Amino acid sequence: MTEDPFVAHRSLLFTVAYEMLGSAADAEDVVQESWLRWADVDQSQVRDLRVYLIRVVTRQALNRLRTLSRRREEYVGEWLPEPLLTSPDVAEDVELAESVSIAMLTVLETLGPAERAVFVLREVFEMPYGEIAEAIGKSTATVRQIVRRAREHVAARRPRVPVSRSEQQAVVERFLIALRTGQLQELLELMAPDVVLIADGGGFAAAARAPIHGAGPVAKLLARANQVVAAFEAKPVWLNGAPAGRIEIDGEPAAVSLVVEHGRVARIYVMRNPRKLTRMDEPAELAR
Repeated sequence: MTEDPFVAHRSLLFTVAYEMLGSAADAEDVVQESWLRWADVDQSQVRDLRVYLIRVVTRQALNRLRTLSRRREEYVGEWLPEPLLTSPDVAEDVELAESVSIAMLTVLETLGPAERAVFVLREVFEMPYGEIAEAIGKSTATVRQIVRRAREHVAARRPRVPVSRSEQQAVVERFLIALRTGQLQELLELMAPDVVLIADGGGFAAAARAPIHGAGPVAKLLARANQVVAAFEAKPVWLNGAPAGRIEIDGEPAAVSLVVEHGRVARIYVMRNPRKLTRMDEPAELAR
């Protein structure tokens, strides 16, 4: 039997939805809703199955994104994307790895729904302008304008310096060792002077409700982390296509992603919301 095109493209469709939403749980819901719509389609009338399926998922994701935007306005503290455990293989596709990184997903969160959809479809999945226009219900000329604005917006906010996998891995490992041992001086040496720490507890776990700025305050906070709890563990893992850290605080999981620039930590993303830590055991299947 020939495999159903939806099943064959499922990893791709999940990736599209996840990049548009920043939430694996919502992405799974969108994929399921899209499957129900696909079941009623006469496949013999579909010219390009991949493009058609991406279009269906995009429309469902846009509907969900508008609902989520209202919900996130009421979110307790800082909102961060849901981290995904990934295999090191994801990093082989540099563009895919960058597009699903916590840093990039955080930047995409600053775009409007249509801008985010257009940027993801064009820049990550290389869809033709005409197909994007049909997916979001706008003219091709309008889509071109949105792409230009979204590119400028993202370029001004994305990490400035590309980092090799080996450099990222080395900094992450040093960071986790310093975190486990509470070495304040080592943490200070690892931090860029203007480092920023952003934590997401969602009101369900202890976390700073506003970003913390500067090497001194950030390093002091992190150096105390293993001193104020009974049990503290930190180990390297691959999250969202990059080396990162998994932490256990009194048996409760947390995830840490770093942005590294010039060999130093420029940004730290800490996920403590337990509702966003459900995809940390099995590697996610991502594709583009």
